[in-house]
Amino acid sequence: MNMIEQDSFDFLALQQSQFAHDQRNHSDIICLHKNDRLKHYGLHFAKYVGRLARGDSETIAAERTLIDCTLVSLSAANTLHQNLREVATLDAETAQGIDTLFVFADAAGRFCDACEKIDHMESFIEIARTANIDVFRWAVQQVAVRQLNLTAEITKRRKTLFERQFFIGS
Repeated sequence: MNMIEQDSFDFLALQQSQFAHDQRNHSDIICLHKNDRLKHYGLHFAKYVGRLARGDSETIAAERTLIDCTLVSLSAANTLHQNLREVATLDAETAQGIDTLFVFADAAGRFCDACEKIDHMESFIEIARTANIDVFRWAVQQVAVRQLNLTAEITKRRKTLFERQFFIGS
């Protein structure tokens, strides 16, 4: 699969299933005020930049980080009332020519900047929305570059997260 086209995935369905997943498995986060949720997601993005920057010395596989980043971006989109269905993606060949860590670090930094603006009562929503779209677009492109099956990888990761919440029940 060399090309990720807008119609290849139902991004809205991914968002909806992420919402259901978050309600069941991340009640500690979903019950937070939206501003605090955004800060939580910003911390995740910063953590993922660090993982990728460590390269081969990082114990968590880059592929897992990409999937985790995609999941957090879906959660952030739900918090920001974004419809990711309308996010156009680039083909994998174009994405290969880009300094991927820089692109992700830039978008994650802008998302964190938006989160910091919350405390100063400055405008932040559009900055966060734009940055989240850029994070999501980047993650989907990198999934394509690595020729991963996005839906299968998301399903597998959610299953792992689901199993960690053993005390909730099915």
